[in-house]
Amino acid sequence: MSLPSAASAPVRHVLIAGAGIGGLTLACALHRAGLRATVLERADALRQVGAGITVQMNASLALRRIGLCDAVVAEGARVDETVLFDAKGARLTRMDVGALQRELDAPMVAVHRARLQSVLRAHVGPEDTVRLGVAVTGFQDDGARVTASLSDGTTVSGDVLVGADGLRSAVRTGLWGQQPTRYSGYTSWRGVCPAADLVSTGHLSETWGPGARFGIVPIGHGEVYWYATLNAPAGTEDAPGQTLAVLRERFAGWHAPIAALLDATSPDRVLRTDIHDRPPLRHWSRGRVTLLGDAAHPMTPNLGQGGCQAIEDAVVLAECLAAPGPVEDALRAYEARRVTRANQIVVRSWRMGRVGQWENRAACFVRDALMRRVPSNVATQQLRDMAKAAL
Repeated sequence: MSLPSAASAPVRHVLIAGAGIGGLTLACALHRAGLRATVLERADALRQVGAGITVQMNASLALRRIGLCDAVVAEGARVDETVLFDAKGARLTRMDVGALQRELDAPMVAVHRARLQSVLRAHVGPEDTVRLGVAVTGFQDDGARVTASLSDGTTVSGDVLVGADGLRSAVRTGLWGQQPTRYSGYTSWRGVCPAADLVSTGHLSETWGPGARFGIVPIGHGEVYWYATLNAPAGTEDAPGQTLAVLRERFAGWHAPIAALLDATSPDRVLRTDIHDRPPLRHWSRGRVTLLGDAAHPMTPNLGQGGCQAIEDAVVLAECLAAPGPVEDALRAYEARRVTRANQIVVRSWRMGRVGQWENRAACFVRDALMRRVPSNVATQQLRDMAKAAL
């Protein structure tokens, strides 16, 4: 299915809560289809913050459907291979993703989130599409229109409201009530440093040790994105100014270039986040209101699919809203195409994280031995299936 032309698309005004990757991608896709969008973002500016993201092949295929794949690739670094190591640097698995990308004509690219956001922001349509400094705090759906209440005391009405407002979505709460998040049992740090000389271009790696992991991802423009996970009680914080010291101590003795990357990172470019998700929902929509991305299906980052699934959501939802027929039918079609796939990835990612965070050294030894025995073609086929199932 492809986006209808602007001339044939129904006249609809779509309200989008949140200007993250999913919300901006939806605005781009709607603009391309000839529909009007208003993005409502609580931040007063879209600042150059955040870390990296790997736009996997399934997300690249989605972006190509709205004409943005090449622009995103130009802002990042293509991934040619992915490697899994143990803490001493012994290789457990390797995938030649360059060959798979050529087979599927679908790039895998690692990019700074801020650069991806900038590409999307440049293609959302009219300058007033994104309204900053206002958050959606509630809504009323009268069956013909939906009116969103905003944090500045005003309201705005449209034909559809899409909650793309993240893990603690106000729109989700309005639909389904307060629901607790689910803590994974581990926390994470993410950093970006100017250290491209320390890492081979196109080489993405993750390293597993007892109760901890470390990932290394070149993202272009001379920068490397890294991330670390560690089993920890929820809400644990680093002492002020001690984040990098904590990481140097925890990952001391792990293989190069982990220590050098930490040394090359400025403290103000490190983010710490406890990892949460939510058990999957069976439905995302009610009436003229629906959810997208982390608001719909927050997932742990173990498969690298959180942002990628939000991109898929956005392109599919735009296609459904641009088709003839009632809004409610469009949202049902969106769910039919997306809920099962996204929820399966939520479950798989949770399970992968549990295995990756094992602490028992004997169990880790067995785990690593089993990973070494997985044929590379099996892992490659899983990645192929993920990409081909997109949309």
